[in-house]
Amino acid sequence: MSTATPAPRWRAVTVTTLVPTFLFSLGQGALLPVLPLVADDLGADLATAGLVSAMLMVGVLVGDIPSGIVIARIGERVAMVAAAGVAILGAVVGFLAPNPAVLAAAVFVIGLGGAVFALARHAFLTTFVPVSYRARALSTLGGTHRLGLFVGPFLSAALLQLTDLPASAFGVLAVGCLLAALVLVLLRDPESVFGAEHRSAAPTTGELFVADEAHGLFRTLWARRSVLATVGLGSAIMSALRASRLVILPLWAVSIGLDGATAALIIGIAGGIDFALFYGGGWLMDRFGRLWVAVPSLASLSLAHLALAFTHDAEAPVAWFVVLAFTLAVANGLSSGILMTLGSDLADPRQPALFLGAWRFTNDLGGASAPLVIAGVTAAASLPVAAAVIAGVGLVGATVWRFSIPRHVSRTPRGRGR
Repeated sequence: MSTATPAPRWRAVTVTTLVPTFLFSLGQGALLPVLPLVADDLGADLATAGLVSAMLMVGVLVGDIPSGIVIARIGERVAMVAAAGVAILGAVVGFLAPNPAVLAAAVFVIGLGGAVFALARHAFLTTFVPVSYRARALSTLGGTHRLGLFVGPFLSAALLQLTDLPASAFGVLAVGCLLAALVLVLLRDPESVFGAEHRSAAPTTGELFVADEAHGLFRTLWARRSVLATVGLGSAIMSALRASRLVILPLWAVSIGLDGATAALIIGIAGGIDFALFYGGGWLMDRFGRLWVAVPSLASLSLAHLALAFTHDAEAPVAWFVVLAFTLAVANGLSSGILMTLGSDLADPRQPALFLGAWRFTNDLGGASAPLVIAGVTAAASLPVAAAVIAGVGLVGATVWRFSIPRHVSRTPRGRGR
């Protein structure tokens, strides 16, 4: 009898996870570009406006701490609905905020909800999608999230044209979260859609797991310190380079004298390339193994940053900027889902949320550090030096992954599932 696992019911996966993810991400994408404008309307100076925007990532980091235990106890679907409710509360408070302090608190609450929602959808696919399709499913999840972040700013721009009120973007977030919660509430529970046997039938693929539900984030970090100090370090560095790409390209455009419209066009096209490649990386990971996407994508992101550092004062800097922006987009697009896939491979398939909370906290910490490193090195030296520093860190991460992924993550045989 064949041991191949039948393809998962993609329609059920799509409706249960991808549609709510798109709606939630759509709201986030609508809010992110206008947060500084909302803060400015409330009388904040530039530094305070930056702090308000940063509170979203602070909320995500803090939300990572309890989210694993919460999801392990109440389940993925209930957690996603509750997280959407928390984000709606933050959106309402943000819309009504009388001053920057209240606005910052509201953005922090939205970050909390976003952390729980992201971990719950990750844990859901880890539990219910067979290993032989895992990377494609998680790459599609990553692509869906990127699509929401891509479309969201256009909605907020349209609302700004109609209302001239930046805070109206909170309405887009609230509606997106409400629709996501309704989709989740009206559907059957994933246990009944996929069968409870998927939760218990999955064999392990990494090291010895921590299945004790009493373990919180920091105990899990300590218990899994070996894998988090190796594969997890590479993942944190990948998150840092992804965050760096979003920060350094707009700064680079300003530094070489590009006007705003041209820079937005180039970065927008790069975003389209990034989104278009999300499924290809997942297919490569399922077909040939995680290593064949992880190391080349991280090395490519690093080398593109390094090339930026040496082309700032070269001839035709705009042409170099276009080429390297598109190179970064290709590398990032093909790596869509790699961090979630590695986390799922290393998590206990019977109760993945506990480890995934620690995994996402590590990754988010790496992503949050990159803008601070760029700002600090740029202030102390220059933007090209900052790009070179980020490139060096990325090459270290690629080296760590080259030797740690084969040791901790088993290659999934073709055609075989859990």
